[in-house]
Amino acid sequence: MSILNVRVAEIEQVTDVVKHFTLVEENGRPLPRFSGGSHVVVSMNINGRIHRNPYSLMGSPENTDSYHISVRRQEKSRGGSVFMHDGVKVGSELQITYPVNLFSLSKLGKKHILVAGGIGITPFMSQIADLNRLGDDYEMHYAFRSAEHGAFVEQLKQMCGDRLHLHIESEGQRINFQNLLSNQPLGTHIYVCGPEPMVNALLLTAKDLGWPKTHVHSEQFLAPPIGESFMVQLAKSNMEIEVPGDMSMLEAMEEAGLEPDFLCRGGACGRCEVEVLECDGALMHNDHYLSDAEKASGNKIMPCVSRARCQKLLLNI
Repeated sequence: MSILNVRVAEIEQVTDVVKHFTLVEENGRPLPRFSGGSHVVVSMNINGRIHRNPYSLMGSPENTDSYHISVRRQEKSRGGSVFMHDGVKVGSELQITYPVNLFSLSKLGKKHILVAGGIGITPFMSQIADLNRLGDDYEMHYAFRSAEHGAFVEQLKQMCGDRLHLHIESEGQRINFQNLLSNQPLGTHIYVCGPEPMVNALLLTAKDLGWPKTHVHSEQFLAPPIGESFMVQLAKSNMEIEVPGDMSMLEAMEEAGLEPDFLCRGGACGRCEVEVLECDGALMHNDHYLSDAEKASGNKIMPCVSRARCQKLLLNI
């Protein structure tokens, strides 16, 4: 995948746990164009090991002088967010991928309902810029725990006006998905990004109300879970590699010198899908791309987030 070299131009502490980073091209040239909902993957060298995390682009797609990303600090993680908070300074150089959009606005949508929880607000910032430019009808519903956790609220008020609906959980203002999804005009599309329970609740409500799958869009970047180490055999590459407990299969393949394909690295896009030729134990599917039937078949796995508990795992790669 093509790489861009960027420099950190500004860092803003947005809340106690969220930092906002402004990135510019290393030689000051314009960055590649992108559309609302796009993300980039940031490479981080943490104790000699390369970690790659996806982050949504937040700025207006009309302005490519800089990219904007925000990172929520997660103490109980593999260290990527802590590295971005503690290790990255103004002037730091980073490598990122070209923008990819797996969460684009439907061009056929007559109305757009945007639903964000916590740091899930980030992909909507660029989408709102696109919607405002196009003059499209939309609502922005933003849920967060308490007033001090409401990142970018003032900016959203300026961007959205009365289309912004804040739901502060500490004040009992939870989103009622049943009410929100009922009686929307024909042709409405809904988009959700946030904590897994919130996303799942909205998707279930949409299904129960008979929303077409093509009109319901979600995005979650799942961090590869920590687990037990295991061995994986790669049939085409004629290799056997160990996957440590704090590394994904995808990362282990990359560390072994392979270049497996990827886009999101978060179990969302299906780009890194690999055929399972043999497994004498259990596959631990952590993606939200494969269907329940595909997971049950044991024939496919997403090495970016999924793991195995077995003595032998043979992949067709």
